[in-house]
Amino acid sequence: MGNMSELELILTGQTEQHIQWLSSNIGIHHEMLSGFSKLQAEAELAGIELTIASGFRSFERQLAIWQNKFLGKTAIKNVSNQTIDIEQLSVDEKIHAIMLFSALPGASRHHWGCDIDVYAKNLLPQGQSLALEPWEYQASGHFYPLTLWLAEHAQRFGFFLPYDKFRGGVAQEPWHLSYLPLSQHYQQAYSQELLAKTLVNSDIQGKRQLMSILPELYQRYIVNIATTE
Repeated sequence: MGNMSELELILTGQTEQHIQWLSSNIGIHHEMLSGFSKLQAEAELAGIELTIASGFRSFERQLAIWQNKFLGKTAIKNVSNQTIDIEQLSVDEKIHAIMLFSALPGASRHHWGCDIDVYAKNLLPQGQSLALEPWEYQASGHFYPLTLWLAEHAQRFGFFLPYDKFRGGVAQEPWHLSYLPLSQHYQQAYSQELLAKTLVNSDIQGKRQLMSILPELYQRYIVNIATTE
């Protein structure tokens, strides 16, 4: 990918130079550190131990997720949290089924380092593992206090929820926070052309079909997010 600019490499997850590692597997954009620390401190005052489940994800990591789902090595869930039988799907249907919950490599907001998946560590019942599924964040779920708190306070610290509800593209993700001062800039710089260039140079499963329906995928899943006005 030698013909890509520094910004394009960040946008498509092909560099880690903008990332500050908080642990061996959790990294965030170094310019978001202060904003997130303030959000975390404020949450703590409300009795919420705000914790990052997933931060920066490289192109290679996102590609591995994609390949495993496409080849049936990892289950693909529908919006009702049921596993789909991919044998019954056309390539088109499989692509849409994956993109409900998993971004295309090169098009994940997690590449930017300013988008994170969060949960409240102290609200997770003992012996239960984190699922990152909508029910955990809804009225009867254990993270509902976090959902209410974020709705009231996230914006003050520069954060918003790009997938606050289902808009016909990506499923609702009440755990996905985006740091607007950075993500707004990256979103404006991102383009369908850049994604096409990235995918053409990869060994992604379903490439031929992806390229033929890319304009539709771009509109439906990639730019179809919450407005921040």
